[in-house]
Amino acid sequence: MIKRIVTLTVLVPALLSTAVSAAEAHPAPRATADVVTLTYDASDAGQWAGPIEQAVQNWNNAVHNVRLEPTSTPGEADYVYEATSGWPQTTLGPIFPGGSGEVQLGQQAVDEGYDATRITAHETGHILGLPDDYSGPCSEIMSGHGPGTSCTNAKPDAAEAAQVDKNYADGATAMRRSHHHQIVIDVWTGRVLTGSR
Repeated sequence: MIKRIVTLTVLVPALLSTAVSAAEAHPAPRATADVVTLTYDASDAGQWAGPIEQAVQNWNNAVHNVRLEPTSTPGEADYVYEATSGWPQTTLGPIFPGGSGEVQLGQQAVDEGYDATRITAHETGHILGLPDDYSGPCSEIMSGHGPGTSCTNAKPDAAEAAQVDKNYADGATAMRRSHHHQIVIDVWTGRVLTGSR
């Protein structure tokens, strides 16, 4: 029994030292004290389920102050994804918990030859408060249709991720602000329409 205690006394500090070294090798994300969690409902998204999953993962990997998660209670999500036959359109955020954002994933953009995951990541960028920047390069997710159908990048660049982190940097304090939301209609052929609500 004494031999086992001595062995454990030697092993525990060694294991803790290894865990601390591993944690130091991978710095912690630069998150604020309160990470904002936004829930989404994709139950009406049909064939967009795979692109939604990938786009959400891309955003979650890129940002630190907000986390996107599927809702456990349909009808109570902060925003919804919906498959439509028209052009993609989205509520321009930033959306906060208790919000009412909507992403309409329009089939017309796919019919024009645009990548479904890029479309989804772009529209999710609007939910997170990013405007369109059609003159940007393919490396920018918010350049949308600007770079053409050959662009399939679905990951936000560092500047876009930094802006989203800034949008959610105040955590709970930012949630108390009232926001006037716009609906951004992304016509993925070069024309841009915007409406207010």
